[in-house]
Amino acid sequence: MKITLNNEPLTLEGDSITVEGLLELKRYTFRMRTVKINGRLIGRDSYGSEVIHDGDDVKVIYLMSGG
Repeated sequence: MKITLNNEPLTLEGDSITVEGLLELKRYTFRMRTVKINGRLIGRDSYGSEVIHDGDDVKVIYLMSGG
């Protein structure tokens, strides 16, 4: 399957993957993050059940503070 992850094309095996699976695959471990699929905000409690499909546009945004 082909998706766009943070504005970069990415090819993955299979027809779908959960948000949790993608985060593990890409080793995105930083806890303060936001995930969007096709512009729709995904709640942290839905990462295990929310499925990413072929052609989806996924954004993983890290939240940081600073001055």
